[in-house]
Amino acid sequence: MEALAAIVIITPVLLPLAISVGVDPIHFGVIMVVGLAIGFITPPVGVNLFVASGIAKVGIEKIAKASFPFLIMMILILLVITYVPSISLVLL
Repeated sequence: MEALAAIVIITPVLLPLAISVGVDPIHFGVIMVVGLAIGFITPPVGVNLFVASGIAKVGIEKIAKASFPFLIMMILILLVITYVPSISLVLL
């Protein structure tokens, strides 16, 4: 699903639930956006994989394998942001 569509559809459903369990709305938004960014590079629907494949004239399989270290790093960053809320709330 496209990120903008996911934000518009999922946020009104999940935000009241997140607030009711004590999650800051800004923190929830950061987690959601980073999670959707991970979805942009994961097969089979990773939009960025198709764009990179078209630009580089390389198969999607090769690009997906090359992006795997970046995917692992993004997941680790998402875990850190999720469990250390002060990172995303430092500017408040």
